[in-house]
Amino acid sequence: MRENWMRCWSRSAPICSNGCLLITPGKSILFTDPRYTTQASQEVTTQVRICKGSLIDGLAPAIARAKIERLGYEPARMTCDFFESLRARLPMKASLEPVLGWVEELRMLKSAEEIARIRRSVETNSRAFEQTVAKLRPGMKEQDLAAELEYRMRRLGAEKPSFDTIVAGGLRSALPHAQPTAAPLKPGSLVVVDMGAFQDGYASDMTRMLYVGRPTPRVKRMYRAVLEAQLAAIAAVRPGAQTAAVDRVARRVLKGHGLDKAFVHSTGHGLGLEIHEPPRLGKRDKTVLREGMAITIEPGAYLEDFGGIRIEDTVVVTANGCEVLTPTSKELREV
Repeated sequence: MRENWMRCWSRSAPICSNGCLLITPGKSILFTDPRYTTQASQEVTTQVRICKGSLIDGLAPAIARAKIERLGYEPARMTCDFFESLRARLPMKASLEPVLGWVEELRMLKSAEEIARIRRSVETNSRAFEQTVAKLRPGMKEQDLAAELEYRMRRLGAEKPSFDTIVAGGLRSALPHAQPTAAPLKPGSLVVVDMGAFQDGYASDMTRMLYVGRPTPRVKRMYRAVLEAQLAAIAAVRPGAQTAAVDRVARRVLKGHGLDKAFVHSTGHGLGLEIHEPPRLGKRDKTVLREGMAITIEPGAYLEDFGGIRIEDTVVVTANGCEVLTPTSKELREV
């Protein structure tokens, strides 16, 4: 970062719902409100300033005192209202200039402690899945299954789900981001379960497939095709590999089974403090994988008149390849 650059970060962070971080050379200040006085003192290592009114009432004078002339801000994180209010309060010589991906780029590489936290989150998530599926019976509602999964992960130590749990049966399994409904899980149907936990501030992500009854030959063929694509993509993960190259491996396998057009999303994404972080493992993403990146590998195939199948693991890039953190079996579970 250049000496004459300062940075302002405004967003909902894990510790609070109202915070703004001002980063200057050698010092950072977190501005928040009185609700978080005690919590901030316990959880934050930077200087903390409590604002009894708007955060800008504390932030703008601090910018003026520091004689900042160029203030970088993250347009993806700052609301238009905050931006306009801040701009109106800045000294005449100060300018607001957008910066993209500075923090996200740093966060792509996880420390050993961060990977340990992701691993614990993954293990909690998988245990919640196993405990819930062991008691699952045909006729259970999608909503009830999702609620039970989230209840189990919380009982096992998670703070919350890392996203709204996806449970979709039958033809609705062909909707990659379906929301659970009151529909019962009927015999002869695929069921997609996509779930993740936040534990110690870090996310996990996993998708597994269930089948109510005995799977048909067509279901088994499609499942084997997606599993082959997922395993091939995992085998392609290593330091120096481009994310688009990993994506191509999965698509090539599915094309061999006539399912390439049924694969409608990217092969994976980074995760950590958020469920979706860079890098993105998509067709045009040129990020080079490096040791310490935590990513998902999740190819899928979705047929509107039949159903969908997705298999997903959380993976960490290692010195010689990768480690799959997800311990849950990839078998197609019969309910």
